[in-house]
Amino acid sequence: MRQGGHHQRRAHRGRGPARELNARAGARGRLHRGHLARHRRRRTRGRRHGDVSVRNVLTIGGRELRSYFSSPVAYVLLAAYLALAGYFFFALLSAFNQTLQMYSMMRNPEMLSRFNLNQMVVVPLLHNMSVLLIFIVPAISMRMFPEEKRSGTYELLLTSPVRVGEIVLGKFLGGLVLVLLMVALSGLFGILLVSYGNPEVPMMLSGYLGLALMATVFLAVGTLISSFTDNVVIAYVGTLFALLVLYTIGWLGETTQGAAGRIVRYASITEHFSELAKGVIDTKDLVYFATLLLIGLFLTLRSVESVRWR
Repeated sequence: MRQGGHHQRRAHRGRGPARELNARAGARGRLHRGHLARHRRRRTRGRRHGDVSVRNVLTIGGRELRSYFSSPVAYVLLAAYLALAGYFFFALLSAFNQTLQMYSMMRNPEMLSRFNLNQMVVVPLLHNMSVLLIFIVPAISMRMFPEEKRSGTYELLLTSPVRVGEIVLGKFLGGLVLVLLMVALSGLFGILLVSYGNPEVPMMLSGYLGLALMATVFLAVGTLISSFTDNVVIAYVGTLFALLVLYTIGWLGETTQGAAGRIVRYASITEHFSELAKGVIDTKDLVYFATLLLIGLFLTLRSVESVRWR
């Protein structure tokens, strides 16, 4: 009996460590499964709201850009913009030379000293090109979403694994390359001035920076409005109207006194562009352009998401 009892106690002690090891292994397994579940939940949330894939953005952007150059749209817009900008450039330069010759014949050194190539040619040219962008940029943005909706590929795009943010950024990027190409090609006029004249280069570069920022904001507004409709005409007219309001609202601020007048003037894009065209790079102007850009893209994102979850 004693030996049997002793044997049972030894057997019981022998089973104890095995049970303990099994319990520990089970706890580790449950802990591991818990980590995996949390990782899957985080990964799922990441797919819904996570980081944007640069590859997808570039793929969609390249597809959007090719769609412009696969039709006459890009070539017509580039030619029209550069032709009109070239006309303004040579008209302003001709007027500058004629006025300079007139005062040279009058031998008036005081008046000649006031002549400034930047103020009389570069700044007016930049303002004229900014007006051209009001009519050119809507023709670029009007096709972004309406063309997809009319061709039936919009639903396929929204039901694909691609995130909405990637769709919006990709389409915006494709249009932005074309818009900035226009601005860059118009820089040839500045190169001509540097080659044959004596302009203030830093001031001129600041002006072209302002033109590029204005074009970027214009495109963000156009992208937003094109996401609301499936009609390219409505997208063009709606964007044109919004840009005209944004461009001319500062005139209302000139007749409004007090804080209201300051707010209206700050809301006008021409107020901030004019400072950059004069060679003044201020943080408040850069913040203004960045804010409008982010608001435009954010609202576009929400607009497309609302369609996706209907």
